[in-house]
Amino acid sequence: MQDTRIILSGLWVATMLTYLLGDVLRIMAGDVVPGKLTGGMQATQGMWLLIAAIMLIPVVMVVLTLTLEYPAIRWVNIIVAILVVVFNLFGLPYKGAYDNFLIIVSFVFNALTVWYAWTWVP
Repeated sequence: MQDTRIILSGLWVATMLTYLLGDVLRIMAGDVVPGKLTGGMQATQGMWLLIAAIMLIPVVMVVLTLTLEYPAIRWVNIIVAILVVVFNLFGLPYKGAYDNFLIIVSFVFNALTVWYAWTWVP
């Protein structure tokens, strides 16, 4: 049986790469204006800091999943995966079909994260 920590870490990496793929495709499709947020709002340094912190969640979860003791990490994975889905639901629907597809893929990764963490027996 594979170690659940490795599986969960891999799911967080997959989630992060899915988000990054969406960002790259958004740039390539011309769906973004540099320095502006959705709706054409000019971003401030504080907004960029918040965006960076949100995008860092999967990276932090990889590290925590590999280092934090069980059962704490089990609950952290469940809670953070659910919160990430709720946060992303507020952005739906996105402009591009590719973006909607990728966010659904990330929901699948988050659902698998919750399932693996929920059924984790050391």
